[in-house]
Amino acid sequence: MYPVIHEDNDVLVIDKPAGVPVEVDARSADDTILDEIKKIYPKAALVHRLDKDTSGLLLVAKNLPAHEYFSQLFKDRKITKTYITLVSGVVSKDEGVVSLAIARSKKDFRKRVATPRVVEGARAAETHYNVIKRYKEYTLLEVHPKTGRTHQIRSHLASIGYPVACDTLYGGKNYTCPKGLGRQFLHASGLEFVANDGKRVRLELELPSDLKKALRSLL
Repeated sequence: MYPVIHEDNDVLVIDKPAGVPVEVDARSADDTILDEIKKIYPKAALVHRLDKDTSGLLLVAKNLPAHEYFSQLFKDRKITKTYITLVSGVVSKDEGVVSLAIARSKKDFRKRVATPRVVEGARAAETHYNVIKRYKEYTLLEVHPKTGRTHQIRSHLASIGYPVACDTLYGGKNYTCPKGLGRQFLHASGLEFVANDGKRVRLELELPSDLKKALRSLL
């Protein structure tokens, strides 16, 4: 079982490691986070998802009523999500907002594209970011996605010329990667929500060791 950051009668928040998928992928036979949790909580269901190579806080409902409750919170944007990411390039603005629709790429089934145009299948998406620290060739950002589209942060930041460091799918011509880091630098560091018993829950999770090491290598 993965480290538990928060638990009550309805919900489980774990520290998801990078490299493990959260659910079954038709293109992979890897063991999943959900498989492991269901060994203990057979009725567990995902409320949101993190990419395989993203680490951090993952919220899992332990029963159907909890799944319905938290799914509605996400839909109504009443759960605050915070991510820490290192991007390639030096971001000039201290803060910013990316408001571009997200659509499935017609050229690469794995990707999502950010577009200002109205295209078939595109869904509205909004990402806020602010600079934590600038390095010579990178910028450390705190990111708050207001919506929860697949690959939203990765696609949005790449669309403005600052792809997530070590992101082989979205890096493109701006791809760079700190030496020794074997996955994208993206970490779900914070969650805030009101549980269905009315209590407000605020959770924070520090960077894992591989991301801390990557930052030290930039000094």
